[in-house]
Amino acid sequence: MQAIFFGILAIIALVSTEAREIPSRVVGGEDAAEGAHPWQVSLRRYNSHLCGGVIVNERWILTAAHCIVYQSASSITVVTGTNRLSEGGDRYQAKTLVPHKKYNPSVFSNDIGMIMLDEDITFNDKVQPIALPSADDRYEEYPAKLSGWGTTKLGGPLPDKLQEIELMVITETKCQSYHSIVSAGHICTLTQAGEGACHGDSGGPLTADRTLIGLVSFGRPCAVGYPDVYTRVFFYLDWISETMQAKY
Repeated sequence: MQAIFFGILAIIALVSTEAREIPSRVVGGEDAAEGAHPWQVSLRRYNSHLCGGVIVNERWILTAAHCIVYQSASSITVVTGTNRLSEGGDRYQAKTLVPHKKYNPSVFSNDIGMIMLDEDITFNDKVQPIALPSADDRYEEYPAKLSGWGTTKLGGPLPDKLQEIELMVITETKCQSYHSIVSAGHICTLTQAGEGACHGDSGGPLTADRTLIGLVSFGRPCAVGYPDVYTRVFFYLDWISETMQAKY
């Protein structure tokens, strides 16, 4: 996976691609049970893992804007229904990429995007849409689960199996004491050094009670005792609905 560095603080988008030769994964995690995250997908760019993503319905995938803003739909496929990068699952071609029009890479605001597929996803016990939040709950001081593919340390080898870890959501105020660019459209986790997101987890799900509350956006690599920052999904529910209703 590739690290994209912004500024002297080395705050990075947690995106990855083998074409950029720096893979990564959830740091401090463990192998996820088969089918434990049926909404989890792997975004592939020319068959190499690029980012995580989340199934919203049979035609739409949620991810981070920075995962798709510089890509073409023809280069992106989505793999569902497998915990392994090397085998299994079903592959779907992207038809349309829709990064948020107000995405600002300098401060990671509006770091959310959607992928419209060219055919419907087939649902089964290992492939299901995620529940979106229905209430304005910030989940502060609440446990949440992160899942994704990547390395256990910066620059390590790409693991084959999906990883998961339980993290603690922290307050916006505490997160801002580490990352001044954090705003109401973000949600943050911090448990301890050695546990957290890393390159390649971008766009992947942070869930609480099997509800999608965040999409991996940025952080300081990797699991070094700084909060990981996610796009807060509740903040963008209207945008998500409007995007899926638009004609593409």
